[in-house]
Amino acid sequence: MTNTLLSVKFRTVNPNPELKFEPINLDLHSDICVRFRADSYVCSFGSDARFYEEAGKSGELYLKRIAERMIQLPGSCVHVWQGQAIVGQIELNRYKTDPSLGYVNLYYLAPQYRDQGWGRFLDGYAVSYLTSLGFSAARLSVSPTNLQAMRFYAKQGWTDLGPRPDAPEVHLMGRDL
Repeated sequence: MTNTLLSVKFRTVNPNPELKFEPINLDLHSDICVRFRADSYVCSFGSDARFYEEAGKSGELYLKRIAERMIQLPGSCVHVWQGQAIVGQIELNRYKTDPSLGYVNLYYLAPQYRDQGWGRFLDGYAVSYLTSLGFSAARLSVSPTNLQAMRFYAKQGWTDLGPRPDAPEVHLMGRDL
């Protein structure tokens, strides 16, 4: 029931009726989750090696974390659908070092769906979802070498807060919701 309510609630503010945001079905789409997340590392760091070091050889540790998060925060991990195709993925959470803040773990669009302005709908979902949980601000991490992502986040109202203290190879970005 929660998933349906969340989906319906968001559709009322979704200006792109072509896209649907549905909770990830790991039984059917775990391979897509791993592929999308690994590709996000390629986009950010030039390689997926770090992802597989952290996630296990086939992404099993990553999938376990996603499954746990979806239980703790229903609606926090969704696939973005256009018709019958999964075209993207969003992963949201609480910020690890300050649980009063929301956190965006992942905005992802498959390569053929990038540069069409659809990223703003992913950001819109995240803002709507995190606001519905009572968060008034959020954080995300981005590789400063991923200039396309840096520009996108700035355009959406995210502010570069500089290198992340625990991971200086990435920058922390913040946004009021």
